[in-house]
Amino acid sequence: MKTAVFGGGCFWCTEAVFQMLKGVLKVESGYAGGSTSSPQVVPTYEQVSTGTTGHAEVIRVTYDPAIISYEDLLTVFFGSHDPTTQNRQGADVGEQYRSVILYETEEEKAIAEKIAQEIQESLKDGTRVVTQVIPLGKFFPAESYHQNYFKENASAPYCQIVIEPKIEKVKRRFAELVRQ
Repeated sequence: MKTAVFGGGCFWCTEAVFQMLKGVLKVESGYAGGSTSSPQVVPTYEQVSTGTTGHAEVIRVTYDPAIISYEDLLTVFFGSHDPTTQNRQGADVGEQYRSVILYETEEEKAIAEKIAQEIQESLKDGTRVVTQVIPLGKFFPAESYHQNYFKENASAPYCQIVIEPKIEKVKRRFAELVRQ
């Protein structure tokens, strides 16, 4: 098994998207890419939400590379959010909602940069990919009430208005990668 860490806006949305992919065994919402007053201090949702810790809302995906590749995960990552908006996804605004790939190996870094460059070259509207590709550092699991958020709260307005349409888009666009 391998892990990959991505931030594509609200972790509730990205978690729900990646949970439905073939070969994905676990998806955990959390925080990464920032700093706290001490390495032992775990950032909280309230702290990250202020935008002062530098952390992004991210997910850690545990996957079976014999079933789904890192490249496929990145394809879904880029295809399920807007990698051209700086520090925002839809109505969620702030550094904590930035588009970010947190790599653990030089191979992951090279693959992420290659795919980001390919997407950049395909853009014809003058926009640019702003996705950060940075070393992982430390991943901090989010509070328990953030885990499996869509599964536990599917009837909530945010889930119906924001997450459900994203899930349907991914199901259509990446049908071959989605569990049936």
